[in-house]
Amino acid sequence: MATQPQKTLETFDNPYTNRDYHIHMEIPEFTCLCPKTGQPDFATLLLDYIPDKKCVELKSLKLYIWSYRNESAFHEAITNKILDDLVSVMKPRYLRLIARFYVRGGIFTNVVVDHRKKGWKQDPLILLRDFDHQSNFR
Repeated sequence: MATQPQKTLETFDNPYTNRDYHIHMEIPEFTCLCPKTGQPDFATLLLDYIPDKKCVELKSLKLYIWSYRNESAFHEAITNKILDDLVSVMKPRYLRLIARFYVRGGIFTNVVVDHRKKGWKQDPLILLRDFDHQSNFR
């Protein structure tokens, strides 16, 4: 049976709940439909989160993202919806989703949304000179 898109996000237990650590994902093949024209909109999604008790399972995330291919929505709405769905199943300490939509009519659109668990405070960032100059993080 062929794999099909789905709206179900699965999780697994965070193996290191005793520490904050950053998970970064880049999803370069996001597509949805423009609600005005019906034409496809293309985006790269950048997902960064600090898990609490749960992490998102990658195959379910892939199928979830695929499920938007034939849905029409404004960039702002779809980005917020994805964040809400991820927060709902994972309940992370922190989550940021950046949707970088490709040019449409001469305009690039970037939508940035985030969630912070009530009471969670980020530890100060420690910059390591050698790492910072060679980092692939954007």
